[in-house]
Amino acid sequence: MWSRTSGSDVESGEKPLLSNMILEGSEIRWAFIRKVYSIVLFQLLATAAVSAVVVFVRPVSAFFVGTTAGLAVYVALIASVFLVLFPMYYFRKRHPINYLLLGIFTICLSFSIGLTCAFTSGRIILEAVILTALVVLSLTLYTFWAAKRGHDFSFLGPFLSSALTVLIIFGIIQIFFPFDKISVMIYGFLSAIVFCGYIVFDTDNLIKRYSYDEYIWASVSLYLDIVNLFLSFISIFGASER
Repeated sequence: MWSRTSGSDVESGEKPLLSNMILEGSEIRWAFIRKVYSIVLFQLLATAAVSAVVVFVRPVSAFFVGTTAGLAVYVALIASVFLVLFPMYYFRKRHPINYLLLGIFTICLSFSIGLTCAFTSGRIILEAVILTALVVLSLTLYTFWAAKRGHDFSFLGPFLSSALTVLIIFGIIQIFFPFDKISVMIYGFLSAIVFCGYIVFDTDNLIKRYSYDEYIWASVSLYLDIVNLFLSFISIFGASER
């Protein structure tokens, strides 16, 4: 590690210019990290606000569940979540279209999360929120601590991708052949483990690998990790209460 010493020059064998460059790079990286977490916080607040509307304004949730038009709108919202991901990845570095797509993505996903919460007891939602916050905070602090000591978590990528593929396949199967209570709890528990791994993996990427103009995609990755972890806890607690 280079140290900064007043009055040093290149001929003395020290590297003040390189030291300044390293310091500047570190400051830029921290600014990038703060920007990403600010965007994620805004997404979570927007999700909480939209979900609250769906939960507490009962005609909204009744419309989505009780009418054919509502079901069609719900399907369109879910489709929009996936359809917006592709252009958002393509335009992730282009301002302001990346923010516009991010807003559409967040609002559409927030409605689906709100509908999940609308038919879940308040106690389960509160427990899931608290547990999600504690787990995310703990894993984030751990990853920063580990990265500072030179640990690398890039090896998790292939394992997490494979596990996520298996979860998606079983999720599709569950639509047509619903699981029993124990199977739902196991599925939720495995999902929670996978997305805990993704929080560590994506946080490590945020610290080391994302370029400075990929703040949108870094935010989306962390946001999806947090949301899916929350839904996993909802699934576990909901099945246990059934």
